[in-house]
Amino acid sequence: MSSENPRVRAVHPVDAEVVEVPVEASVPPAEHVAGEQPSTPEHDPDEVRIAFLLFPDLTQLDLTGPAQVLARVPGARVEYVAATLDPVPSDCGLALVPTTTIAAAGPADVLVVPGGEGAFDAMLDAEVIGFVRREAERATWVTSVCTGAFVLGAAGLLAGKRATTHWASRPMLGAFGAQPVDDRVVDDGAVVTAAGVSAGIDMALWLAAELAGQPAAEAIQLQIEYDPQPPFDAGSATRADTRIVTAARAAAEDSRGERVARAAAAVMR
Repeated sequence: MSSENPRVRAVHPVDAEVVEVPVEASVPPAEHVAGEQPSTPEHDPDEVRIAFLLFPDLTQLDLTGPAQVLARVPGARVEYVAATLDPVPSDCGLALVPTTTIAAAGPADVLVVPGGEGAFDAMLDAEVIGFVRREAERATWVTSVCTGAFVLGAAGLLAGKRATTHWASRPMLGAFGAQPVDDRVVDDGAVVTAAGVSAGIDMALWLAAELAGQPAAEAIQLQIEYDPQPPFDAGSATRADTRIVTAARAAAEDSRGERVARAAAAVMR
């Protein structure tokens, strides 16, 4: 790694080993292999390479919100990475067009993993998890938005780390050895996670400040006129109708819990 790039931080995934880990289980932080030396990438300090992972049924705002911010970072070079170059359907019907494939993608300074219902299939996809692990070994920042955190968890990147995700699924992060945190943006070393959907914009602005300085990030915020003034105060589980919150959490557990347990069993030890 070039010591001239202050952005570079090494991330080391956990080696996969199949064990049985119930969703509600408490697991200890994973340990790295004894004697393992951090591997670090050579990055051009004048260019910020940003890779967004695409998979079917992702939530498009998880991706396009941060993309609108990070594409404006000085020196940014953005790639949209998917299994093939075919358009990728999002969960609202909008198709997103990749610019490169998982096989062809070069190393990135920043990896952004969106969420959505498709994230719970992506975390069981060996090709996707292999890509995330590969990029984590050479990236400066590994980030997720919403339930994209479960893809990071399945890649072994959340063990022993503080992390957040969509409020309805947050407790399930514990299956990957993470400490679930009720914050909008959580950074723990080189791993940065954002809460549900719109929180990806907050995360991207925070990251823009880390990459280019706060004045540049503030200029981006002004450019996109990010000044939320919603008509309702129901955007947080702490303030929304408790009946809606309870039903949504139960639905998340019912639809996602089994897949989370399978992914956790493949990575935790």
